[in-house]
Amino acid sequence: MIHPQSIKKFGLLGSLYLSQLMPLLFLFQALPVVLRQKGMSLTAIGLIPLVILPITLKFLWSPLIDRYSFTRLGHYRFWIICFQLSVASITALCSFLSVENNLPIVLMGMTLIALGAASQDIATDALALGLLEPEERGLGNSVQAIGGSLGSLIGGGGMLILLNHWGWQASLLTLSTIMLVALIPLLFHEEKPRTREAKSSSFTATKSISLESYFKIFIDFCQRPGMKLWMLILVLYNFGYNLSSTMFRPLLVDVGLTIAEIGSLIGIFGAVVTMFGSLMAGLIIPHLGRKRSLLIACSLSAMGICSYLLPTSGFTQIPVFYSIVAITSFSLGMMVTTAFTIMMDKSQADSGASDYAIQASLNTMGSLPASALSGAIAVALGYQGVFILSGLFLSFCALLIGKYLDTSSPVKSTVINQL
Repeated sequence: MIHPQSIKKFGLLGSLYLSQLMPLLFLFQALPVVLRQKGMSLTAIGLIPLVILPITLKFLWSPLIDRYSFTRLGHYRFWIICFQLSVASITALCSFLSVENNLPIVLMGMTLIALGAASQDIATDALALGLLEPEERGLGNSVQAIGGSLGSLIGGGGMLILLNHWGWQASLLTLSTIMLVALIPLLFHEEKPRTREAKSSSFTATKSISLESYFKIFIDFCQRPGMKLWMLILVLYNFGYNLSSTMFRPLLVDVGLTIAEIGSLIGIFGAVVTMFGSLMAGLIIPHLGRKRSLLIACSLSAMGICSYLLPTSGFTQIPVFYSIVAITSFSLGMMVTTAFTIMMDKSQADSGASDYAIQASLNTMGSLPASALSGAIAVALGYQGVFILSGLFLSFCALLIGKYLDTSSPVKSTVINQL
């Protein structure tokens, strides 16, 4: 039986995780398909994900969000409201731009949206870390992953289909409105005050910032027991998975699927199956433990990536594509939820924004290079070469998890070093 207080927490976090990436997911899904239909090369399409570089680098300013607070609205609550309003405003402004005539400006707007979404994510993750008890983290991170999947379903799937009917402007204005509505639960939430120790270690505008102590935050984090291996696993998995998933969308265009069919397949069906995978992970983590759940998820991901080879061998029937997406999306949901739970375990309450952001940044540190290189590799080795290489990365990642990963009990909170 889930406690009513836990349900309230899950509802709040779900609304935030659902909305924060919707505009970015829409642009991320729509631009490669639209530009491929206009004849843009695979190499150029592979470079589009570079505009989300701020998500990779967000750990650099996470200590500032941990320490600075300017109002009594709540430390992390204040930041979430500010960043979500900013993203909603930029999304609305982008709706008045034409992709064909203003592509550089649209990409610049997409970069600013990524910056705002990344910063909001830092504060939201820290808020979640303070809200959830260790025993709630499995289901709590299921809610996080399901909220993200719903955001992908709405932003990357539903809006991609409605793009044909509503047009560019109406689609983006709708996303901007949804983001504003999703802020309502946060307005009724009262954030717990930070501990006296955490406050005393926060620097203020009148204090000078020590560069040495700033970098010491990241050095100390990396030196925690088992952290280097865990960081390597995060990078390897995301590199391997995104190496192939980036090229799967152009492959669907090349075999003749329409934009609506791709939106239904990946944006809607894929998002729904990902949610089931996330829910499954939340249910099995308390019984199987973090490590076994992660190993199962990574192994399934490797199998799913290998199934990408079927269309390259002539199996291009619609049921084949739905079977492929079912395996890859379900395993992705399991992997993300389990990884998020471990990431939260390895974060300390008083430095939650920094600890979690460092680990979350590693996800895009793996995915961005993979996405950027995927087009060039596809040109050189073909789609098959990309998918085989991706499967090898994920298989090696599963080996590391099974043999060496230590998922011990969650770390205890310690007072962050004073800057």
